[in-house]
Amino acid sequence: MHHTLADLQRIADIQFSDIVLTTFMIEHKLRIMLRDMGFIDVHLSQKLSEIFSFHWETKDEVGAIYRYDNFPDKNWSYLPSYPHHFHRGTQNVVEVPPFPLTILEGFISFMEFVRREIEQSKIGLSK
Repeated sequence: MHHTLADLQRIADIQFSDIVLTTFMIEHKLRIMLRDMGFIDVHLSQKLSEIFSFHWETKDEVGAIYRYDNFPDKNWSYLPSYPHHFHRGTQNVVEVPPFPLTILEGFISFMEFVRREIEQSKIGLSK
């Protein structure tokens, strides 16, 4: 099944309303503004139906980024999940993604990861 940005926008707005402030389209991507002031950009290739990128930029003191995508970047061809890969905290730390390999399931799992990370950072701040 071919999923659209509008499909993912509805999921973000409804299933993740506890962490999502608002969602809107910017040209060919979906921007999800988070309640902690970070944001997620979702890109679905317009040319290749299964190519995607979910990119989260935090607003923590480190300014960490997390990106799950399957763009066939040869730098990560050594990963057994290639072309799927996950940038954990920085552009240069890349690993096998802990998410499903399909767009819909991968997006939901990525959003659950973001929710857990936000919740954990709040716990850490309250101690």
